[in-house]
Amino acid sequence: MSNGESTLPSRPFSLPLYLMIVFGLSWPFMISLAIWNENPTASLVLSSLAMIMVTAGTYICGRWVFRDGFKNMGWTWGKPWHYPASFALALFIFAVPVLIENLSGIHTIPAGLAIWPILGIFIAKLVMTTIPGFGEEFGWRAYMLPRLMKSHGSRKGLLLHGVIWWFWHLPVIVKVGITTSEPGTPVWLTVIVLALITLVPSMMNAVLYAYVYAKSGSLAVVSVYHSMYDEVRDALEVSVGFGPLVSLWEMASTAILGGLVLWKANWKTLPGRE
Repeated sequence: MSNGESTLPSRPFSLPLYLMIVFGLSWPFMISLAIWNENPTASLVLSSLAMIMVTAGTYICGRWVFRDGFKNMGWTWGKPWHYPASFALALFIFAVPVLIENLSGIHTIPAGLAIWPILGIFIAKLVMTTIPGFGEEFGWRAYMLPRLMKSHGSRKGLLLHGVIWWFWHLPVIVKVGITTSEPGTPVWLTVIVLALITLVPSMMNAVLYAYVYAKSGSLAVVSVYHSMYDEVRDALEVSVGFGPLVSLWEMASTAILGGLVLWKANWKTLPGRE
């Protein structure tokens, strides 16, 4: 990809304009995903397109709108240990609660389940979703976040980027609220409650993604982690199945870990931060 340098002078970064362009290109696919998410193929295609459109909008902004290019965005492969460490983090978030559920009898593994189909699902979807994972990380973490940090400082910038990331997922959150609303409970109330419940975990999860990016200094590593996070979850859900502990563990672990790194991490290592 071109670094986006232009002979014309750069313009000051405008968050509202950036979001208008990125959301304008990607949200039609997010809204379509919320409507047609019962179809696995349609879900994969629409979610991938939504993520890729984040990159498309970001490229338009960096190349032609703000003309500030794409230097110092973690264009390295990172260190070899970063990849298994990222995989271990994804396993901690999803595989640990599944193991606890099955050991405690909360949720039992289906009889006759083989490990190879799970690995096959994971590897196949990991390959297919690494590019879409790059699509989000290129926009939210590598391009937008350093600019927010420069304007608002490290912690405020991280929190603002977390709110934006949560809001970008709002169409899917709304759809989940609509489909899970209990009879007798107003749908709008379920949607609002779900949105509020997911706000802090989503923000801290975004911070956790940012930490993987800062710690590795690599856009490749955080893109692979994004795909690992999604596909460890999906492979376990469609094979072993999830009990009630998994979502609670996911929200709690990402909120706690994200809060710790928000407070303790050295964010000056984030590519493009200085």
